This record gives sequence, structure tokens and C-alpha cells, in this order.
Amino acid sequence: MPILQRLTKGPSRRVRALIVAPTRELAEQIHQASVDLGKNTRVRSVTVYGGVSKSRQIKALRRGAEIVVACPGRLLDLANDRSIDLSRVEVLVLDEADRMCDMGFLPDIRRILKLVPARRQTLFFSATMPKDIRRLADSILKDPVTVQIGLIAPAKTVSHALYPVSQGLKKKLLLTTLEQTATGRVLVFTRTKHRARNLARDLAKRKYRAAPLQGNMSQNQRQAAINGFRDGKYDILVATDIAARGIDVKDISHVINFDMPDTVDAYTHRIGRTGRAHKSGKALTFMTRGDEPLVRAIEKVLGKRIERRRLSGFNYGGFVPENQSQGKRPNQPPRTRSKRKHNRGRNSRERRATATLGDRN
Repeated sequence: MPILQRLTKGPSRRVRALIVAPTRELAEQIHQASVDLGKNTRVRSVTVYGGVSKSRQIKALRRGAEIVVACPGRLLDLANDRSIDLSRVEVLVLDEADRMCDMGFLPDIRRILKLVPARRQTLFFSATMPKDIRRLADSILKDPVTVQIGLIAPAKTVSHALYPVSQGLKKKLLLTTLEQTATGRVLVFTRTKHRARNLARDLAKRKYRAAPLQGNMSQNQRQAAINGFRDGKYDILVATDIAARGIDVKDISHVINFDMPDTVDAYTHRIGRTGRAHKSGKALTFMTRGDEPLVRAIEKVLGKRIERRRLSGFNYGGFVPENQSQGKRPNQPPRTRSKRKHNRGRNSRERRATATLGDRN
């Protein structure tokens, strides 16, 4: 809103605010928010990202826009072609800055910084603030101010559980979990694009309304998957971390980590999709033996031990989940599991943000 208010005054039809995001979905989401909030102004917004026609984006830029929401690769491509002029940018926003570092965009960000005026306002938005982001902020900002809302930890409305399992039993464990658990919308995370595609296919074969979301899909396919998940066409979305960035879907009841994420921050990002707006959510993680060091790091952030569970009625074969769990199990009565079935065809629906901002003089 402050950026829109600023842009209602002064010159028009030139790029005055540049917002950089790591994924096309997030760029589109930001653009739509700019359009909705600025509908009663003359401020125009244009998206710039790969996977779609470059010529349409160039035509939109030539018609004039005050806000450009861009992904780094296509933005630099257009800049190299001199199809976009960033020399009069007044406000630079880096959204999901931590994820851009994770995705290897830091060199591109440094190139973009050379294309915008040295005197500008710069804002970083991030769900976490790792050392790389702090170093970047310190290197390009003068006396930056940090505004932190809440702790860098998962929401307290989310419950956590670990299911020790061998790698080869994960898919069967997922299917049994869905059969035994009453859920609303379910977001399943995998580590690879190949696994996301195959797992969504296998779920669909078993009559679950499931769709994949991964980087090899076209922009139209990815958007259709997100829209279908949001609108109720799909109950389950199987996604990779990068593809899921920017998903804004309400009432996700469960996040299932089919594969353990690579970092604690990634775990925080994943489960932040559930337990929103003071609603409860559940984070279920399938843990193999090699995941124990990361589990301990997550537990350190949570400040407590995550409960290890054995799924009732599931055939683990020769695998013994209790042998994989380190430390003593808490003294508590055995858990009873609901026998309700997962509704495969129903429509029921059972940031913390960190901003670093400053003016570069």
C-alpha cells in the first residue's frame, strides 16, 4: 500500500517500483494483489517471467507500467535486450529473499542491483533471515532497519509428528495414512520433480483427486494445478519446495513431508502452509535413518522433542520404527487412531514476515 500511494504521485508510464520474486506463481500472486489494491488508481503493473511469451511482456512494458513484478532470469534477459529500463527505479523489493538464495539466484540479484539507481529504497521480505541474506543486506544498504514479526519458528497452531519408515515403504505408508486420517486439503512435499509427478499419478490411479506441482510443468499446467487445489478440484497437491513457493491456499489441514526437507528453514516454509489464521494444522513427516541429524535441528528450533509414531495396522515388514527413534519415548498412554476414511471425493475443507528496509544513499 505505501508503494502504491507513492506511485500515485509523480511521473507515470515508467518503471518506478521493481519487485523480484523467485517463482512465477509468486510473481503472479504479487501482481494480482497490485492490480486489486490499485484498481482505483492509474498505477499499472506488469509481470516478467519465463515460460511464457516474451513478446507480450515487451508490448506491455512499451505501453507503460509503474510496477514490474519479475523473476530474475527473464528480467535480466529483457535488460540485456534493452527491452526494459530500470534506471529510474525508486523502490526495489526482494520477496522471499531466502528462497532466492537457496535457488542460486544470488549472482542474478547482484547483477540486477547494478541496473537500478544507487539511490533508492530497498526492501527484503523473508520468512527466515539466514546469514547469506544478512550479508547481502549489509553489503547494499546503509543503516538498514530490521522489522521482525514473531520468532523464526513454525506456528504454534501446528502439531508435529514423525513416522520412522524405510525408503521403500514410504508410498505404502502415505496411502495407509490417507486411508486412516480424516483430512481436508493435503499438501505433500517431495524432494524431486520426478517423485512429485509419479506420486501424484499413483494417487490419482487410486481415485484420489491429486495433482503434481513441479518445475518441469509449463506455467499453464502449474497454474491449473494451483487453481484446482484452491477451488476444490483437487484434494491433494504433491509438490517440490521450489514449485510450491508462493502457493496461497487457505484451509490446508495437513502438510505431509514424504521426503525430509534439506534444511530447518525449508521445514518451516513447508509447514507454514497449514495452521494459518489461528486454525489448527498437522505436519506429518516420514523419517528415514539418515534424517535424524536434521530432525534434532528442527526439535532444537521447536524447543521440544517431536513425537515418533507407529501407524496402527500398517505392515512394516522387518522394519522396526522404534529402533530408528533415538532417546526415550515419552511416558504416555498408547494413541488410538481414528478409523474414519479419507474422503476421496468430497469438497470439505477442514508471513510471519521479516522485512529489512533501507535507503541506499
